[in-house]
Amino acid sequence: MFGLWDRYVLPPLIAFGCGTGPMMKQREKIVPLAEGVVLELGCGTGTNFSFYDPSRVSHLHAIEPHPPMVKRAEATRDEGDFGYSSDIHTCGAEAVPLEDQSVDTAVVTFVLCTIPDWQAALAELRRVMKPDGKILFSEHGLAPDEGVAKWQRRIEPVWKRLVGGCHLTRDTRTMLESEGFRVDQHHSMYLPNTPKIAGYAVWGSARVA
Repeated sequence: MFGLWDRYVLPPLIAFGCGTGPMMKQREKIVPLAEGVVLELGCGTGTNFSFYDPSRVSHLHAIEPHPPMVKRAEATRDEGDFGYSSDIHTCGAEAVPLEDQSVDTAVVTFVLCTIPDWQAALAELRRVMKPDGKILFSEHGLAPDEGVAKWQRRIEPVWKRLVGGCHLTRDTRTMLESEGFRVDQHHSMYLPNTPKIAGYAVWGSARVA
């Protein structure tokens, strides 16, 4: 099912790209705020695992559809001994294997750009979130400057093929609001030492509207 690129090249490539200093700083801004029963969409190789506060998290459900990534995430978890209980589910965000209204916090970091059916994924988030639950997000996407956005649109078709389906032109806030969420906090910046086409970052929190 998975070719040589997906099996051997993509996991370390994404681990490297999503683990740069500026991106780790973004993760550090939001992941420690997660509390209660936590759902992480697209955990990749487990980059976020060390940022969770074990005094706040009762259990982590991490989902990831890519088996080679799951294998690396399991190794990260098992070697890290992070102080909280967790399950890693091999599945896509479009079909979350959790009960309705069972999640206190959803953590979404640099993953909405890659999910094929993001509308279905956000509908699943809305289903599993408790009424007072929150989404913590940190994403990259469509830049506000037309000169940068023009190059994002030009490069995106090739970029998607090389980087696991990553889109450069998705707008996180618009996506959340269009699927029934209210954005409570929203911040943005170009990440330092990062190409602008991939470095326009947004982060904050949202709740079911």
